Amino acid sequence: MENELFEKAPIHKAYLSLALPVVFSMVISLVYNMVDTYFIAQTGNTDLIAGVSLGAPIFTLMIALGDIFGLGGSSVISRLFGQKKDEDGKRLSVFCFYAALLCGIIVAIIMMLLRQPILHLLGADSDTYTYASQYYTFIVLGAPFIIVSYTPANLLRTEGFAKASMTGTVLGAVVNMVLDPIFISAMGLGAAGAAIATVLGNICSDVFFVWFILKRSKRLSVVPIGFHITNAEVGQVLAIGIPASVTNFMQSFGIALMNRFLLPYGNDKVAAMGIVMKVNLIAVLVLVGFAFGAQPLIGYNYGAKNRERLKQILSFCYKFECAAAVLLAVMLSLAARPLVSAFIHDPAMIDIGVPMLRMQQLGMVFIAVVLVTTCTFQSAGKAMGAFILSVSRQGLIFAVAIVILSRMAGYYGVLVAQAAADLLTAMVAVLLFRFEISTELVSTM
Repeated sequence: MENELFEKAPIHKAYLSLALPVVFSMVISLVYNMVDTYFIAQTGNTDLIAGVSLGAPIFTLMIALGDIFGLGGSSVISRLFGQKKDEDGKRLSVFCFYAALLCGIIVAIIMMLLRQPILHLLGADSDTYTYASQYYTFIVLGAPFIIVSYTPANLLRTEGFAKASMTGTVLGAVVNMVLDPIFISAMGLGAAGAAIATVLGNICSDVFFVWFILKRSKRLSVVPIGFHITNAEVGQVLAIGIPASVTNFMQSFGIALMNRFLLPYGNDKVAAMGIVMKVNLIAVLVLVGFAFGAQPLIGYNYGAKNRERLKQILSFCYKFECAAAVLLAVMLSLAARPLVSAFIHDPAMIDIGVPMLRMQQLGMVFIAVVLVTTCTFQSAGKAMGAFILSVSRQGLIFAVAIVILSRMAGYYGVLVAQAAADLLTAMVAVLLFRFEISTELVSTM
């Protein structure tokens, strides 16, 4: 795509052109995750539902590892494109693709060797271990395909191919949704069937992305002929990619920690929270899509040193994201009961899930602030700011909040801990933005 989209197009047009396909991809990804949940929930087996919920952080971990090279690479490449260094960007795209593939192979080997201790660490007990193990095994075996798919999906957007990125993601989701009822229900594979469908969907996405880059892309590549890369360039990718990965790893950590604190109150609470987390992703993934859809635009203009346009982009991003957060939080709160009821028909489980979902909405605006700020740091290569926010919201700050609030208010303290962590992390984000970004924008005007 021509550079005009990044350099001259009206802010709202450029932003929405890049962000809307990402949002759509996120929503489609959510839909197929919810389809998994739906078919699992229809078994009526609470232990099976809980087992899949306990194994879910492993899939999130795969996304996190893909983001090391996807988001880390796209941050550096978008800035290189802004500096008109297209050949350097192409070299880095080759590195990111094969580094992701190698990472997936290594992870699959290690996690299969450590399957039993990891499952116990996630909270699997005698009732849920078999189901959690089935899901875990096939997701881990598919790690190379899952991790690779998140790399070109991000890199394509640096060249303006947001729609192609969306197409690859949607293709994988559709394949997953078609295979889910076959593997989970018709073939009776249960948790294993859900994982197998997910892996096959990602393989289809991988094939599409490789084809598109080879046939359509002019500034990205997967061909290693004549490839070379310096240690400094690897360091630049990892400096942003690792904090980006930590964000998703902390999501896995946060889910696992929430499950551990809910276990004393019964497996039904864990099962209900697994459903609530999927429903809550309706809002969170839309916000993630709008925030990170703008990353190539922010990175390009930061690399081009177009500070005035960058200020306008950031102002638009914060206002739009916060308004979307308010709207989504209200909608999910009002529709909490029918949304939870769509996945499980047990009245007692529904009564457990509804207040859980509503409490998740209390921190939605704060999540919006954190997401835009994190995206800005990643796009601008501000590794330390990105890292601090990455380890905070569902990591260090959440861990402190859930420990304190669970002791103060028991079960309801556990439920409100995430919203409290969202508020505190948003405050940290505002302070970091003023220190690292605002000062720089003012001083360079």
